[in-house]
Amino acid sequence: MPLEIIGAGFGRTGTLSISVALGKLGYPAYHMTDILFHPVHRKGIDFWGEVADGAPGSQHDWSRVFADFRATVDYPGCAVWRELMVAYPDAKVLLTLHPKGPEAWYDSTIESIYGGTGLESSSDFGTTFNHMIDELVWHRLLEDTMDHREAAIARYTSHIAEVQAEVPPNRLLTFSADQGWEPLCAFLGVPVPDEPFPRANNREVIKQWLERMARLRGMRAPKPAG
Repeated sequence: MPLEIIGAGFGRTGTLSISVALGKLGYPAYHMTDILFHPVHRKGIDFWGEVADGAPGSQHDWSRVFADFRATVDYPGCAVWRELMVAYPDAKVLLTLHPKGPEAWYDSTIESIYGGTGLESSSDFGTTFNHMIDELVWHRLLEDTMDHREAAIARYTSHIAEVQAEVPPNRLLTFSADQGWEPLCAFLGVPVPDEPFPRANNREVIKQWLERMARLRGMRAPKPAG
């Protein structure tokens, strides 16, 4: 199936909650957790390694990872939002924001995923995954700013401006999870569910999640930066 929703917002902007919400609305969403935890999708790491090694704007067979999905949110998909807009010209773009602003996004990222995933480069998967994240996310998308708070926050803000300037307004929703179902459902033209908007993966939960993953793999737990 072709992608119908391209998530252009950075990770740590409520993307796991939003991916759960999209699934409830009938849009199964590709998320970083699919690479890490779903065996059928882990094979996609080789594809993402190729994307990381290619030049920005390179053409790829995106169906290799997105064939079972109608949406993508979070890393690594948001790092190639421009390429995905070319590949899926009818798709809508979802620009997710941290509900508490750029500073809160930076603090959340530093205290969770920037500290690492616990994957060591002692396996082909770990080597490729770490290289992909370093190249696509921290280098290409974040422009090597994460070790410098003000620069990273400025990059977060400039990314928002870039997406809003380049995506036609009728294809774009700028959205934060605290807004709930209504703007998302209106954007997609679907009914509002009779249940609370999902809430998942707050800062403490993701720390526990990363530590659990490291234990399950028999690896060293990551040390959160900051």
